[in-house]
Amino acid sequence: MMWQPLLFLLAVLLSLGGCSERPAVIPPIAGTVWQPDNATLAPEGKWQQLGATELLVQWTAVDGMAFIPNGTLPTVSPLPPWQRIAGEPWASTVILGLAGRFDEKAARADMAGLLATSLVLAAQPTPLKVAGWYFPLEIDPSWAEAPMLGPMLDRLPRPLWISIYDRANVGPEVMATGLKQWLPPDVGLFFQDGVGVHAREAKVARHYADVLSKQFGKHRVRVIAEAFRPKPGGGFRSATIDELAPQLASYQGYPIYLFDGPHYLDDALVAQIAARQASAAAQVRANQ
Repeated sequence: MMWQPLLFLLAVLLSLGGCSERPAVIPPIAGTVWQPDNATLAPEGKWQQLGATELLVQWTAVDGMAFIPNGTLPTVSPLPPWQRIAGEPWASTVILGLAGRFDEKAARADMAGLLATSLVLAAQPTPLKVAGWYFPLEIDPSWAEAPMLGPMLDRLPRPLWISIYDRANVGPEVMATGLKQWLPPDVGLFFQDGVGVHAREAKVARHYADVLSKQFGKHRVRVIAEAFRPKPGGGFRSATIDELAPQLASYQGYPIYLFDGPHYLDDALVAQIAARQASAAAQVRANQ
């Protein structure tokens, strides 16, 4: 969009201005995440209004049920409308997740099984414009067996991505050093910011992304911004615009993927985010 470069310029100007109360400049969003489940088999949204053109599909099979025809696993019914999704502006390209489990402990105990299923899924045709693959076994520094993934990842198609987070809060330097010891050099990283679960503030998450970029190269690092917050009594709700704006502004310069579109980013919230983006562009034009 024409105003995207203006957003970046405004961010630079604000960073030099020294003002203590600066408006949060929300950069264009690179993509959205979709975690398929029974409630979101046919995702719909207007995420392209935020700049999003890429869809990260969390998985194409979970807990032994597949979301694409495959000849091995049973499939959900009805299947997601993949042909329609392929034509959506927010899914111009897709990073396609492979086999996973809802329960993290169960997933980690079945690495070999998930790899075998993933190889089957990766070979299946879809109408999507697949720009990469994602192995949905999330990694954090407390997982002692994570290095066993290295040889397994070598068997999966490229470009390949995994996601990482820091549950133990060991810090970005320790996390990056541990990953460097076993991660194949051509695998990209989605860093989960932890802001939605109140694990850290966005400015700290930005520091994590910077350290990872220094270790692995900026081209290998993307940020997953959690677009949710805990609800009293359990569960999660959508983040408000005032919660999201400073969070997203912190990641200026990184490809940002919102987790996740179908569950937490309805049309009303998308309109609010887009309005903030447009307002920032208008400020830049007024100051030219």
